[in-house]
Amino acid sequence: MNSKELKATFGLGAVYALRMLGVFMILPIFELYAKGLPEHPAQSWIYAALTASGLAQALFQIPLGRLSDRIGRKPVIAMGMLMFAIGSYVAGSSDRIELIALGRFLQGAGAISSAVTALLADVTREEVRTIAMAIMGAGMGLAFVLAIILGSAAEDLLGGVRGIFMLTAVLSLVAIPVVWLAVPAAEQKARPIVATPISKIFADPDLLRLSGGILLLHAVVPCLFTGMPLLIQQQFGWASDQHWKLYLPVLIGTLILALPMMRRADKGGARGMLLGSIALLAAALLVAGLVPGKSGVIAGLILFFLPFNLLEGLLPSLVSRTAPPDQKGAALGVYATAQFLGQPVGGILGFWAMGHHGPAGVLTAAAALPLLWLCFAYKLRPLPARGGAAPA
Repeated sequence: MNSKELKATFGLGAVYALRMLGVFMILPIFELYAKGLPEHPAQSWIYAALTASGLAQALFQIPLGRLSDRIGRKPVIAMGMLMFAIGSYVAGSSDRIELIALGRFLQGAGAISSAVTALLADVTREEVRTIAMAIMGAGMGLAFVLAIILGSAAEDLLGGVRGIFMLTAVLSLVAIPVVWLAVPAAEQKARPIVATPISKIFADPDLLRLSGGILLLHAVVPCLFTGMPLLIQQQFGWASDQHWKLYLPVLIGTLILALPMMRRADKGGARGMLLGSIALLAAALLVAGLVPGKSGVIAGLILFFLPFNLLEGLLPSLVSRTAPPDQKGAALGVYATAQFLGQPVGGILGFWAMGHHGPAGVLTAAAALPLLWLCFAYKLRPLPARGGAAPA
């Protein structure tokens, strides 16, 4: 990657990771916090507050992605970060669960995933785009691990959940000038007065296959983090705030291993890499669920995060290459919506499997999702390797 592509990749990756850090830090401690509120809210309201952000993300990804095709990526990202900051402030400044739920919904309404991914696609060449997308995606994984490390100290350092909300609001506001000034801008071509109908995106079978794939990939994630923490606790005897000692080296090591494979995918092997990664994902979950002892946990995590890192970069890269040029943001909006819808699907499967088969059974059951994915992924048409000059 050239200097412009590196600045865009690490700039957007850092902004997105910092935005997600506060979200990840809140999740494991929010329910206890909510139950301790003065009015002792009902469980239904606690659940509503927890899920409001994801629901809003699913609702607003497509409209904001389409808007970024019309007015540009950076204005949409700036508006989304501002909305996220407002929502964080609303949630952090109240002890009423209704207002906290509203704040969480406003956080999600700042749905910038599609615009951020489209901007990265705009400023990177196709032969390095998968690597760029994967590096940005890895930032979210590292934010998750950092959240585990910092979560236990949040009460003392930040004052608990309210402090996390306020910190998230500040980080979101700081990110706006970073994106505007530090991240390179893409060349903006004249947009047609009448936008191409979004039905064109839903009528493209390959775009639907890619969106269906990210839905199933992100349905696997809550299953993994439903079963794996209990297995780590059983096999290693570690409390939850020590699990990063396993996650962090696995994440970094598998990302390093994945980088040369991504390079190959960008040179014309994308379809084969996609199918192989999906199959390896299924194998990883079966190993983690069926192989007893520490070796099953370690091998399962390594085999899981290697294809996961590959797919996190490969899928949005393929969407950006498959979509019509004037609808890249809209296509990535559909893709991001499917990504967020995958989380409740996986949550339902994980909840059911945990109740019937325990933590190992959750992982074994989750292996059905990539196997289902293979049933339609093999029909994806191969894209030719394409290069080109670096974006101006």
